[in-house]
Amino acid sequence: MPETASAAVTRASIGDSEFDRDTAVTRRAPGVYDIGLSAGWTIINAVNGGYLLAVLGRALGDALPHTDPFTVSAHYLTASRPGPAVVRTETVRTGRTLSTGQASLFQYDDDGNEVERIRALASFGDLDALPDDVRTSAKPPAIPPMGQCLGAEDGPAPVDGGSAIADRLMLKLDPATLGWALGQPSGRGEMRAWFGLADGRDADPLSLLLAVDALPPTAFELGLKGWVPTVELTVHVRCRPAPGPLRVSITTRNLAGGFLEEDAEVWDSADRLVAQSRQLARVRLG
Repeated sequence: MPETASAAVTRASIGDSEFDRDTAVTRRAPGVYDIGLSAGWTIINAVNGGYLLAVLGRALGDALPHTDPFTVSAHYLTASRPGPAVVRTETVRTGRTLSTGQASLFQYDDDGNEVERIRALASFGDLDALPDDVRTSAKPPAIPPMGQCLGAEDGPAPVDGGSAIADRLMLKLDPATLGWALGQPSGRGEMRAWFGLADGRDADPLSLLLAVDALPPTAFELGLKGWVPTVELTVHVRCRPAPGPLRVSITTRNLAGGFLEEDAEVWDSADRLVAQSRQLARVRLG
């Protein structure tokens, strides 16, 4: 690991980091939470979908008897923007091992009308209570050592207009998935990277909700440009991640009718598959 990345690991801890402060919600009433969405997690002017999912996860973890997200499915209805927002949660069912709830995030438009931005249905449990038995054919992605991968500091900004979220992430992209940055997209629809938070905070279940949606879109390697807004995103958290950087692999196999899917896998430093996701996103063609 490069010296700069190693030094960053000690700078922030889980519960005391920029990510924790920016996803913190304040309970106004039972099931109702206030938050100020931070401009630090935006791509151009839109708030990142993974950050929004972590905000909803934070509220649901407080509202439900269980605190760890197991599966979260969210529909993104309108683009969120930095500023005040309210999250309303509802408990759907509680059980011994899983609790299910739904959450919606609302903001006000320029005319003062309340607008629902995102709605999620999720099941929470206790990751530490899961059995150790693992039977899998999945393998960690083949990513070069971090020192051979490239970050935002090694080239121009990947999105016209800037991306504030890039300053809050430690992203080192596999050069084999960076053809788009050189004007030579591979056409394979793949993106792979080492992932962490820039202040060195280790990953936890909530930050995994961010990790699955933090890499540049696979659409870039398909030769497309511009914003790729998420329509729906489902995340499965499989276990609590070990300390250290994560490896994230995202693939797209089908683009049709202006929509594509992205399948993500997140692996921790112990070579465990800690999260999986699938999202449907919209692309601008032509």
